[in-house]
Amino acid sequence: MSASLRVYSFSLKRCKRSTPKRLATIRKEEELWDAMKVTACVLGAGLLLFTALESSAWYVQNIWDTWGHFWQTTWLKLYYLLEGKELTLFLLGAALMPTLAFWCFNGILMVADVTGKPTFITRYRIQLGKNDPVDTKKLRQAIYTALCNQVFISFPMLLSMFYILKWWGNTFSKELPTFRWFLLELSIFTIVEEILFYYTHRLVHLPLLYKHVHKKHHEWTAPIGVVSIYAHPVEHILSNMLPAMTGPMLMGSHIVCIAVWFSLAVVTTSISHCGYHLPFLPSPEFHDFHHLKFNQCYGVLGVLDYLHGTDTVFRQTKAYERHRVLLSLTPLSKSIPDAPRRAE
Repeated sequence: MSASLRVYSFSLKRCKRSTPKRLATIRKEEELWDAMKVTACVLGAGLLLFTALESSAWYVQNIWDTWGHFWQTTWLKLYYLLEGKELTLFLLGAALMPTLAFWCFNGILMVADVTGKPTFITRYRIQLGKNDPVDTKKLRQAIYTALCNQVFISFPMLLSMFYILKWWGNTFSKELPTFRWFLLELSIFTIVEEILFYYTHRLVHLPLLYKHVHKKHHEWTAPIGVVSIYAHPVEHILSNMLPAMTGPMLMGSHIVCIAVWFSLAVVTTSISHCGYHLPFLPSPEFHDFHHLKFNQCYGVLGVLDYLHGTDTVFRQTKAYERHRVLLSLTPLSKSIPDAPRRAE
């Protein structure tokens, strides 16, 4: 064998040995590039949205000024009616208002879960044939646990939050925050919740914590709305309360902002668990898939799932195609049906 041929053969063997490592490196570079593109898209979309809001701020501000006087007057009437008692104002906004929002919304859903009516709701069921009707024994247990979590976990945590906010000194101001500041705070609350919920949710999926803590929540592979706070007390603290509370505590937010944020949070998480993909509401397909498969879709918005690759299976399913706001009255289970199962 000639010297040049031996060199070529040696190079070829070396190339073959290094190919798996090179492929792994290339894959990691591609994943990093994909993550960077997603981050750039999110930041770019945020920048465009901010620019759009800035350019139309005068118009929005005019509308807000029109309504702002009404809300400011209403807030002052409530403030003086309660004689400025801060604890009473706090519990009214941070506890009573979100609790009423939670049970009013879920009360409607539970009627549909138990009776199968109205069909306007039940025809949008995601997991067909599940909870049709719901097991009333399991439902009673879920309601009992949810109430216990609200009374014995949420309420004491909110009292602690009250004293933290008193230190800031802005929570009970007689002057309401501006519309721009209100939107900014809601954006920050959403980002903080996404980060904390994703990582605490991943935490309780570790084998030891899953077995003793998170498994309770996953008893419902086809969830319903009230199951959003059907959880072990440790999980209710880590994954339900702290992600929602941290943003307002960091910002020292006004009680009105907190009341709106908590009410939105409990209704949104109820939608994520409700089991129905209803028209004009946020899609619950993402979290419903998590209950179905356990090891996918840990977050709320889905950005961190994409960055960590915990939505790869979800992205290959019909559920991913259905994961959008339904803008018609035709159920997505009909317009985008699951692929027919192969005959065994």
